[in-house]
Amino acid sequence: MTRAPQELGAKDRLPSREAVRRKAGRSCDEWRPRPGESLVVFLADDDGVQIGVGLSTAQEPRSAAAEATLLARDPLNGATPNLAVLLTSPHHALHAGAVLDIVQELAQPTALVGCVAEAVVAGRRELEREPAVVVWLAVLPQPAETFHAEFLRTPSGGLFGGYRFDHSRDLHLLLPDPHTFPTHLLFSHLNSQDPGTTIIGGLASGASEPGRPTLFCDDKVLASGAVGARLVGLRARSVVSQGCRPIGDPYTVTAAEGPIITALAGRPPLRLLEEIVTGLSGPEQVLVSGGLHLGLAIDEYKAELARGDFLIRAVTGADEATGAIRVGDLVDVGTTVQFQVRDATTADQDLRESLLHARAERTPVGALLFTCNGRGTRMFDAPDHDATIISDLLGDIPLAGFFAAGELGSVGGKNFLHGFTASMALFDHDQR
Repeated sequence: MTRAPQELGAKDRLPSREAVRRKAGRSCDEWRPRPGESLVVFLADDDGVQIGVGLSTAQEPRSAAAEATLLARDPLNGATPNLAVLLTSPHHALHAGAVLDIVQELAQPTALVGCVAEAVVAGRRELEREPAVVVWLAVLPQPAETFHAEFLRTPSGGLFGGYRFDHSRDLHLLLPDPHTFPTHLLFSHLNSQDPGTTIIGGLASGASEPGRPTLFCDDKVLASGAVGARLVGLRARSVVSQGCRPIGDPYTVTAAEGPIITALAGRPPLRLLEEIVTGLSGPEQVLVSGGLHLGLAIDEYKAELARGDFLIRAVTGADEATGAIRVGDLVDVGTTVQFQVRDATTADQDLRESLLHARAERTPVGALLFTCNGRGTRMFDAPDHDATIISDLLGDIPLAGFFAAGELGSVGGKNFLHGFTASMALFDHDQR
């Protein structure tokens, strides 16, 4: 699309690399966050993989883009990044084109994706309700392949255009616009027709209304569809932390129609839930009243189900007369389910366990985080919760991300759209 010129004023002079270094006040190797720090830079360099992250909280859009880009670019030692991820807060949405132009000019990446988001993440910081630009630059073994996919409505339904996944086993980053791109339909198609495709990402959360340009793809700012990148031949993993724990026992769905479950093990779900709640402690009963969820077993043949073995869906309604419940997904008869609760303590524990399990397999050299916009200070007492835990447990790796309006991640070999989840792409240091 063609962007209109941005009127920003004559004072918007770009800072030099030396000025950014002076403002940071120290080298990349010795950088550590300080209270109120507005600039962040991290470096990872191992077996040919180099990643730099820059953050600026400058209020002027072009200056913020320049600061963040120079900081992210500096550790690459002159190498050309073949993947860039650009994330901005809504404060810079009206000047998204100008921000993108600066990043392209200074970083010159061969591939770029990103979006405007409600809040952004860089290193140990989660920047909520304040202006910010985050630039994540990577030199990968092979260039990433960017794409812009769209959903085209037809008289018989619709079709996806712009990109064909084509049985690729490479990891795909995907950033859809929630107003114009039905991610759940794409996943339904891929899970049945192209199993093994792995997607990680999040729904863009920075648009104040439908039709606003909030997606970045190479040199374009887009207002619809989904932007993405295929990470060709890259050794990377997806980690999904749903942050729920089960209560009661697992039951088999014996009667259901669409999202409405009328019988679990031959009994009305609401009657079973009342019995479960009676046996809970007072604080646990409060959790149930504050928001109940249902876990759909990923592996029906697993002997013992525990936290992490379920796809979590919200219980969105109940019928007192019949005892039926409605959940936020279609449920088939024969599915094994278990009621779930979510709170800050459980979300904290689940994230820690997921990261420790990932670290035990291999130590990542960098990460992208897509965390729910219902987390952050809306869920946790202290700010920067998810970013701090990731940095503590994975060793201050180059981390960038944003608060999403829905998180994309693979569970049990299938792709799903999640809520209240932290979904991550971890980039491994050993690419041989």
